[in-house]
Amino acid sequence: MLRKTALHETHVALGAKMGEFAGYDMPLYYGEGVIKEHEWVRSSCGLFDVSHMGQAMVKGEEGGASALDFVQTITPSNFEKLGLNRTKYTVLTNSDGGIIDDLMITNTGNNSFHFVINAGCKEKDLEWMRENLPDSLELIYFDEWSLLALQGQKAEEVMRDALGIALSEVPYMGLWYKDDHSMFVSRLGYTGEDGFEIAVHNNDAPEIAKKLLEHDAVKPIGLAARDSLRLEMGYALYGHEITAETSPVEANMNWVIGKNRDGYFGSERIRKELAEGTQQKLVGVKLIDKGVAREGAELRNDADEKIGYMTSGGFSPSLKASIGMAYIDSALTEPGTKINVNVRGKNIAAEVASLPFIPAKTKTMKKKAA
Repeated sequence: MLRKTALHETHVALGAKMGEFAGYDMPLYYGEGVIKEHEWVRSSCGLFDVSHMGQAMVKGEEGGASALDFVQTITPSNFEKLGLNRTKYTVLTNSDGGIIDDLMITNTGNNSFHFVINAGCKEKDLEWMRENLPDSLELIYFDEWSLLALQGQKAEEVMRDALGIALSEVPYMGLWYKDDHSMFVSRLGYTGEDGFEIAVHNNDAPEIAKKLLEHDAVKPIGLAARDSLRLEMGYALYGHEITAETSPVEANMNWVIGKNRDGYFGSERIRKELAEGTQQKLVGVKLIDKGVAREGAELRNDADEKIGYMTSGGFSPSLKASIGMAYIDSALTEPGTKINVNVRGKNIAAEVASLPFIPAKTKTMKKKAA
């Protein structure tokens, strides 16, 4: 039987087309359809239910085992300089240097770190952490909490108007929370827009969603548009761009690897790949001719030889073009390189594209451009 989030009745009442995702009955899209939802997030503000994601915390006693040492053992990132209530995107690596999952980790202070992990990976992530957790550290899983993602350039305005919460001083990848710990708000998301992820107890989630959806700038958005939004940004999706076999170097994610880091799971392979390179790399792909390239489609050169494969693909509402991501021979990763995507036996002209396909509009990006 499929699991349901605390907002399931809300989705049904709003007329959502429901479908299975990671063992949950989730909203795929609502009445206006995927493209309209995608465009609304880019122009205004959308509300996503992402309560199927996992929320957990590792904490230790003062003077006991270090939670910092633990997160730096299970990830290749450097958390030593991560400030209090700041978040970092990273990956869990296995002993072979492959990726167990990608996740967000927040420094919550007092020898503790908070994790948000992918829905389909929750059980294996938690099992891996428990297997490697020092005795004096505790792993807590928050099964009674929901997660709502409010994404779009009007998100800050909506949070102020609908919930009375002023977040203008919260930086990108920063955390704000109520004094009674009944709500935690992080300025981040997976759309490339400004926005927030709101963690509240399951009992409070329907009322919070109701208040947000009553705002004129907000519409409910399903998981289908969430996927097209992340694709335009070139954000990796677990089980597609990243797997237990692919390394962060192959996935073109060198930026998650801390400088001079060592001693984490898979570090030997990753150090070698940083020094010597890899046979394949993850790139963006944009079709030049008509067609839509989906996951699994082969990339071929003009001699009709296989040179890679698509990991994700679809139509970009922003670019009005077919785009995707793919692993390709590392010698062919230069943006603009002409390639072919084989769709149902037909080679369609395409080219390697820079990622992201469109500029991010997060709070940090806006500050840099000022």
